[in-house]
Amino acid sequence: MQPWLMLALAITSELIGETALKAAGGFKRLGPSIVVFVCFILSYVFLSVSILVLPLSIAYAVWSGVGVFATAIIGTWLFREHLTWPKILGMVLIVVGTVLLNLFTRGEL
Repeated sequence: MQPWLMLALAITSELIGETALKAAGGFKRLGPSIVVFVCFILSYVFLSVSILVLPLSIAYAVWSGVGVFATAIIGTWLFREHLTWPKILGMVLIVVGTVLLNLFTRGEL
């Protein structure tokens, strides 16, 4: 089992689910609603497998940090949502924090 691969699958599942959540229109559209539920379940399954090896604090920080950043990019690209400088700065800080967490905990794995 590759914990980083499992974490990447968790993040990918989450991003697909979040994109489908927007497309589901408040769960009024059946197809995207099913995708939401399946992807969110898969995301937590993959995350739970990854934390069998990775520290929870690292796995969750990476999962949520990458999720926030990628969701904002997807929202801008697919749904024409507007990114402001404060939003961009916040996302950069999340990514920097995630990198710092990983740099200083490599010896714990």
